[in-house]
Amino acid sequence: MDYIFDTHAHYDDEAFDADREEVLTGLKEQGIGTVVNVGASIASTKTTLALAEAHPFMYAAVGVHPNETAELTDADMKWLESLAENPKVVAIGEIGLDYYWDEPEREIQKHWFSAQLEVAKKTGLPVIIHSRDAAKDTLDIMKVEHNGATGGVIHCFSYGVEMAREYLNMGYYIGIGGVLTFKNAKKLIEVAEYAPLDRIVLETDCPYLAPVPNRGKRNFSGNLPYVVEKLAEIKGVSAEEIIRETTKNARALYRITE
Repeated sequence: MDYIFDTHAHYDDEAFDADREEVLTGLKEQGIGTVVNVGASIASTKTTLALAEAHPFMYAAVGVHPNETAELTDADMKWLESLAENPKVVAIGEIGLDYYWDEPEREIQKHWFSAQLEVAKKTGLPVIIHSRDAAKDTLDIMKVEHNGATGGVIHCFSYGVEMAREYLNMGYYIGIGGVLTFKNAKKLIEVAEYAPLDRIVLETDCPYLAPVPNRGKRNFSGNLPYVVEKLAEIKGVSAEEIIRETTKNARALYRITE
């Protein structure tokens, strides 16, 4: 049996404080084989590392989400770079641009996005890209400053087919999660139809974005079968094939061989 690979989770989030270990130890029997926990600030990068080191099936991505970049320093970049030596660290992320909140100002976000892409290139690690309401600026920076250099994934993909084409042409993976099951997911369904199965990876972004029928509740990796089912329906293949292929893709993305 193939296990599902959750390429993007936040199990260090306070939403899991009451029952974190219970949730994590129950994942295997729900068909989840591997989880990458993703840092979103300096503090959560530290908690992410601790989780990955405590659980053999978990890996860590280290990085700072655009909305958390206001206080960053060059010393923080050096620190992120040094973490790449840890065998449990498989990516730089989540990094990018978020104009939905517009906090901090866009120039600051862009500066630290570029700086963290540089960290990825120095360490050779793939990137996890967060882009919300910032399609053009994200793409412009990616084309000039990364352009598939160390590979990566566009997490929680929220743009249309044209934008997907741009990223696929540069060799990136498309991250798809619970949103695929939402009633208003027309655009994402088109992207899922368009993107070849060998460029798609599954993710939860838990505790956020739980799929239907659990929309609005706390998300966790055990909800991924709902996403698998929907993707199988869109692609016209079995759930088993979706699991097999997306797990293979995730291992290739993060270069996990064991």
